[in-house]
Amino acid sequence: MKRALVLGAGMGGLAAAIRLAAAGHAVQVLEAGPRPGGKAGEQMVDGVAFDTGPSVVTLPDVFDRLLNAASTSLRDEVELLRPAPSTRYLFAGGEVLDTWPDLADTLAACEATLGPRAAQELASFLAYARRVWEAAAPHFVLGPAPEPRRLLRVIPVAACDLLRIDPLRTMAGALRARVTDLRIRDLLGRFATYNGSDLRTAPATLHCIAHVELTLGVYGVRGGVHALVRALVRVLERQGGELRCDSAVSRILVEGGRATGVELRSGERLAADLIVANADAAHVAADLLGADHARAVRPAPTPSTSGWTGVLRARRRADRPAHAVLFPQRDYLEEFADMFDRDQPPAEPTVYLCAQEKAHARAGWPEHEPLFIMANAPAEPATKPRDPAVWPALKDRVLQRLRAANLIDPDDALVWERSPADLAATYPGTRGAIYGAASNSPLAAFRRPANRVRRLPGLYLASGSAHPGGGLPLCALSGMAAAEAALEDL
Repeated sequence: MKRALVLGAGMGGLAAAIRLAAAGHAVQVLEAGPRPGGKAGEQMVDGVAFDTGPSVVTLPDVFDRLLNAASTSLRDEVELLRPAPSTRYLFAGGEVLDTWPDLADTLAACEATLGPRAAQELASFLAYARRVWEAAAPHFVLGPAPEPRRLLRVIPVAACDLLRIDPLRTMAGALRARVTDLRIRDLLGRFATYNGSDLRTAPATLHCIAHVELTLGVYGVRGGVHALVRALVRVLERQGGELRCDSAVSRILVEGGRATGVELRSGERLAADLIVANADAAHVAADLLGADHARAVRPAPTPSTSGWTGVLRARRRADRPAHAVLFPQRDYLEEFADMFDRDQPPAEPTVYLCAQEKAHARAGWPEHEPLFIMANAPAEPATKPRDPAVWPALKDRVLQRLRAANLIDPDDALVWERSPADLAATYPGTRGAIYGAASNSPLAAFRRPANRVRRLPGLYLASGSAHPGGGLPLCALSGMAAAEAALEDL
């Protein structure tokens, strides 16, 4: 039995801890904050708890595989929900499209509301997105971190797969080539924001996200996404693992060219045979390793987008969907130009809404329900702080857009909010980025840090800033990959 320390109780950290504990090792998770979950957080206002982070679960098989290693299953630990409709899209021209758990129903709804050509283009594009997913997932998502040397070895076998992922075209370019309906372009283009990337420069490979959401489906969790976090903690503790909250790590200890333990801010030192860092790679390099060993971890250069998020105490409505997306009146590409070219919050933001009672069967207040709302925004600058006045201005634009679209009532009140600056302060090294590193070039997957830190044995990375990237299932896969690398080395 070896002693493993996991730094951070986010999704990647919990996944790594469960896998290591299930393999029979002594695991201790050190969480800097007062509760586990990381960005999949939870808050309570006037007796009502609500999620403050991710609003859906995709790729549930990932979590099932993790839990199978601990002699349980996702079904045994949580109840997944499939609200219908899944998401309501509100377009600039006033058209409204509901997507459904079954793709056939989505295509029928598209034909009824947007017309036969739009439905045919959506169906054709999703068939393309499925081919991209099936070709890309083994090499860039489900397998080890992609390395040029490894891909060169598999090219004779998988050359067709590597061509099918469409890496040399941008997401926007693929949409222009395959879709003429501007509403369908907006719907499919939005998936660039699922990992905080720029629709205009991100590789078309990322269109596989459309297949994951619209074909494989999105799920709610009874009790909220944080109920999944609680379930993972329960499984970890059943395996003998320990979670210590309010235990911030100040540095990783290195002896003889190997990571050997950590020092907490309290001054306490803990020895370890292996360390999994569930933290942003930039924070690991700059703050936890220090100057002597920082070069062992090289973070990807471009952070993903951030976002302003809030929760409303909203008057309950029977006709409100579980999820809604309100597109801007102007060209949707201008949102990406605002964030990546002008480094400013969108002048007219796309707004996302999650009604947590319908999405997750969460209990609300007697006459009101918690509505999670979000608008994308750029990450915080690397040097000079951004003017904090931009966030109240963005909040006002978000609420104004929701009221004008009749998605909320005039007296619905904001009870919680978080700006990119708040995210940056809470999660060191992230600059407020939600999804780790952006995927704004065909080489982005190769620039993302691998889960095994080869230049510093005993140290492993598990977060949205490491392979395979950001988002709930990918962070879980990052933790699983880090654990598997550690088990191989042991």
